[in-house]
Amino acid sequence: MIKLPNLRDLFSSIISHDMAVDLGTASTLVYVEGKGIVLNQPSVVAIEKKTGMAIAVGDEAKKMLGRTPDEIKAIRPMKDGVIADFEICEEMLRAFIKTAQKRRSIVKPRIIVCVPSGITEVEKRAVRDSAEHAGAREVYLVAEPIAAAIGVGLPVSSPIGSMVIDIGGGTTEIAVIALSGIVSNTSIRTAGDEMDEAIVEYLRKSYSVLIGEQTAEDIKIKIGSAFPVEESREMEVKGRDLVSGIPRAVKVRSEEIREALREPINLIVLAVKKALEQTPPELAADIVDAGIVMTGGGSLLRGLDALLREETNLPIKVADNPRECIVLGAGRILESRDNFDKVLMQSRRE
Repeated sequence: MIKLPNLRDLFSSIISHDMAVDLGTASTLVYVEGKGIVLNQPSVVAIEKKTGMAIAVGDEAKKMLGRTPDEIKAIRPMKDGVIADFEICEEMLRAFIKTAQKRRSIVKPRIIVCVPSGITEVEKRAVRDSAEHAGAREVYLVAEPIAAAIGVGLPVSSPIGSMVIDIGGGTTEIAVIALSGIVSNTSIRTAGDEMDEAIVEYLRKSYSVLIGEQTAEDIKIKIGSAFPVEESREMEVKGRDLVSGIPRAVKVRSEEIREALREPINLIVLAVKKALEQTPPELAADIVDAGIVMTGGGSLLRGLDALLREETNLPIKVADNPRECIVLGAGRILESRDNFDKVLMQSRRE
């Protein structure tokens, strides 16, 4: 007997599914209603200079960073958590939305976009316009720290204070949340990208070797740390000698990279202390009991939680799957709008 497809399932598959997008400086994640996370790609677009057409997006474009001929340019349209190149960001969003939907939909999706808590009104409009031009029917914004807290499972709607440190590619967000709102927050544009830049600068000054941002990121992941670790690690790094212009390899140790990262790490520590100073006393008492949760890819830097624990004397833990916390939180909002309506702000035209 031939089993015919369920008409309701067939109909729902071609009707648009609403989405949540974590539009990050380093990577973009998309959560589709009823399906979960369907896309996790680098926020990179490769364009042909002559025509301005996008020839690759995401993983394929990231492979081209620092390796393109003159006629092709690989671009990261996000800088410090906000849109730096509107047209390229639109192209990227359109490609990601199309990939996430997998097939043509009758109705355009409603999209929740996660944005830094320190975003300006102009930057909010830029996000809204880019999402609408990329194919969104309606655009809602949610602050990244709130989305991260919901993704971790913290009681954001209760009067109990919850503190989140979200370290992404472009921004570090530190927020105290209670009663579905941000009570106090500190947002600094120092995060993973600045750590990579600090490593590039260290090798340039100490070894007269120039490396690319992907190599710097690789060094940070493999031997980088914010706090003395048990074992010293070593890594061979290949780059271009700034004196002779010839490629050469040097060996760097984990202690050197820790020194290189000292300045951006100190800025994050100072921001956390500033956020704690601004916290109302009653909520500060809650944080002493509950501790602080770290999210975002930058929180995976070895020893960063231990350093913050030593500096604040508070319990600090890194969330499970820290890179996915924000989009999972936004997805939870999407799946249960009535429960989380207070945390959303709808972005409308003036």
